[in-house]
Amino acid sequence: MKNYVLFLLIAVAMSCNNDDPEYQTVNVGIPQVVSKSEFRDLIEIQSPKPISQSGKIYAYENYIFVNDKYEGVHVIDNTDPSAPAAVAYIKIPGNEDISVKNNFLYADSAIDLVVFDISDIVNIELVGQLEDVFESYDFRFPENIYSVDYSNYNYETDIIIGWTIEERSIEIVDDYGFETINTGSNDSGGLNSVGTGGSLARFQIVDNYLYTVGTHDMSIFNISNLSEPTFTNTFYSGNNIETMFQADGYLYLGSTDGMYIYSLDNAEAPSYVSEFVHWTGCDPVVVDGDYAYLTLRGGNNCGQQESVLEVIDISDKRYPTLMATHLLENPYGLGFKEDVLFVCDGQAGLKVFDKSNPLNLQWVETFSNVHATDVIPLSNSLLMIGNNVLYQYQYTSNSITLLSTFQL
Repeated sequence: MKNYVLFLLIAVAMSCNNDDPEYQTVNVGIPQVVSKSEFRDLIEIQSPKPISQSGKIYAYENYIFVNDKYEGVHVIDNTDPSAPAAVAYIKIPGNEDISVKNNFLYADSAIDLVVFDISDIVNIELVGQLEDVFESYDFRFPENIYSVDYSNYNYETDIIIGWTIEERSIEIVDDYGFETINTGSNDSGGLNSVGTGGSLARFQIVDNYLYTVGTHDMSIFNISNLSEPTFTNTFYSGNNIETMFQADGYLYLGSTDGMYIYSLDNAEAPSYVSEFVHWTGCDPVVVDGDYAYLTLRGGNNCGQQESVLEVIDISDKRYPTLMATHLLENPYGLGFKEDVLFVCDGQAGLKVFDKSNPLNLQWVETFSNVHATDVIPLSNSLLMIGNNVLYQYQYTSNSITLLSTFQL
């Protein structure tokens, strides 16, 4: 009898405890906001200054443009590649990508597309702005958080310029997650001189059109009138898009889930052709002829564990087929010149492969004393960036040799 009573007391106690709410401390992102009008007034042409965090690189004629992540663009005069010189800084809050055609530079500024006349590089001018044409939540989204509290953010009138991370105690409401944080009611809805971007680019100019991709959407702009682009079309283009490469009338979108192929037969409305699916990983892609080369970076929030270089047969665009896989350490961008493939392998350096036989890539050499993030193979030299340093290499008959380094 005593044992029975004791059992009942324990059962009652357990039942009461199960009714009590359970809590866990989590990181919550709180947006720092300014009004859209204040945000747009922040664009400014300034004197050269040190970079905060190097992002993507872009080459146009004798100039190199280096993105300062979410802050703006550094302009470097590369007339003498052995001694590059910074000449200007374009402050563009929320910037990640640019493209240039015939001395007009197109850049994203969070949700806006802005246009600069760079014909006089020491007197750059803002000449155009298309407002509210890009996704708004791409700008500096915080990592390693459980949720976001948008209660102080009005989608219609505000722009997010940064984040505050706050620890909060959240009630566990079921076995699958925590209580949803209140997000308010702000849910989003003749001359032909074109520059060259790296493999991490999300802007591509093809003829009279600028193609851009966000996380899920592709937006298209008609740039026939270079100083006054017009918004043409936007549509869902895939999941978790990170990069875009164009070749031979097709756009290749690198996503964390695979590679999407779109045809440009109708320039204003690219049509979906196929998708190559792989395990989840961060991946830029470049294309040469019948083969696509794609890197997958593991050990990060993209979900993939292994880091590899993939070779994909795209001779039939409807059925891209994986042909070969090569293990890497921590790959980012890549590029090619003729039969040479350059792969940025993060802290493991710049790796050079002979791709004369795409199905049997041969390692040639590794520049292991550099941190490599992205490359642009030009006709006479190779540009590479990593850890706020711009490297330039000169092609030789059998190899490449370091020409200069420039601390950004």
